[in-house]
Amino acid sequence: MKNNAYWRWGLTLVLSACAILVFYDTFFQNGVLLLFIKKLFGILTPVIYGFALAYLLAPIVNFFDRTLANAFPKLRSSGVRAISILITWAMAALVIYILMSILLPQLYASVLLLGGNMETYYRTVYNWVTRMLENNPNVASWATNMIREYYKELVSWVTDTWIPQAQQTIALLTGGVVSVVFFLKDLLVGVIVSIYLLGTKERFGAHSRALLYSVLSTTRYDAALRAVKKADTIFSGFVRGKLLDSLIIGILCFIVSSILALPYAPLVSVIVGVTNIIPFFGPFLGAIPSAFLILLVDPLKCLYFIVFILVLQQFDGNILGPKILGNSTNLSSFWVIVAILVGGGFFGVLGMFLGVPVFACVYAAVKYWSEKRLHQKGVSYDSFLSASNPRSEISSPDTTESNQQGGNQ
Repeated sequence: MKNNAYWRWGLTLVLSACAILVFYDTFFQNGVLLLFIKKLFGILTPVIYGFALAYLLAPIVNFFDRTLANAFPKLRSSGVRAISILITWAMAALVIYILMSILLPQLYASVLLLGGNMETYYRTVYNWVTRMLENNPNVASWATNMIREYYKELVSWVTDTWIPQAQQTIALLTGGVVSVVFFLKDLLVGVIVSIYLLGTKERFGAHSRALLYSVLSTTRYDAALRAVKKADTIFSGFVRGKLLDSLIIGILCFIVSSILALPYAPLVSVIVGVTNIIPFFGPFLGAIPSAFLILLVDPLKCLYFIVFILVLQQFDGNILGPKILGNSTNLSSFWVIVAILVGGGFFGVLGMFLGVPVFACVYAAVKYWSEKRLHQKGVSYDSFLSASNPRSEISSPDTTESNQQGGNQ
């Protein structure tokens, strides 16, 4: 027994010392661990793509599994799974091909047209600003003073920040072909990985559960399975639903924009559809630059576009979004904004998208833990919610229970 105790204490001390060294190196030195993790993620990029594709396509494969099993009961399960994966990827490839064959040529033409009209748009904006300053001498004086005051800072920003960033962008565009080749290579490997994962997802899940059960007690194993199931419910409902919702919104925007003959309809539709992935702020991030782009060509059609976007967002927020997403995250608007700001601040656009389901998982875990602790103290979570009602005279859960006991006596 003493040897086991010494061994546990020694292991605890070693692990504590390693944790202190990792913390010191991460925050005060070169961050070797972070560099290693970054390199590891770069190597495993195709595997990450494969997991993401398999997770998104798993419900479709399950649907075809059930359909084929009912239609052909004598067919072996391995054959059913192979046919389901083949049909799923054939459908995905067909959808991508249709979207690209219709959208990509028009998108390319819109980008070329935009690039060719940049000088005209510059003159239009320049004339707007000039007329505004001529008609408003106070604004002109204020703008002149601001330019004089921040001239040095502007020069410093151009020389120290803008020019180096422009050089990096040019270098990135110059090596764009190589980047695209590497991306396509990683994507192809990711497709192969996703096919393997979809074909053996039950076995993969069984191995994961066995490994989890081997290192955890029965109680903690059950709690971990509940947590994973809850996280899967949140992510599957939000990520898959939001991608489908944004795809539908982009297609609707393209159809209506083409009917209204709006300029740059393919480009605007792509912007609106992609930015719609971001909750709360996405519609504004997509609508504002798109409206300004149309304004440069035709102010009246810009008004049409603004009215259409308002109607489209009302349709998405009140009909389409709730129908697809439901209440998958159970987060209030306040916590959604916090999750978007924190996720976007750390990880950019991807963080703004994934920050909401990640924060929803954390919120669900904290709520479960707090409800469990309240239950151990003999207090229900609903008593605090009722106490928050302005019309309620309840001051605390303790007084509620004492009042009930007094009434019973």
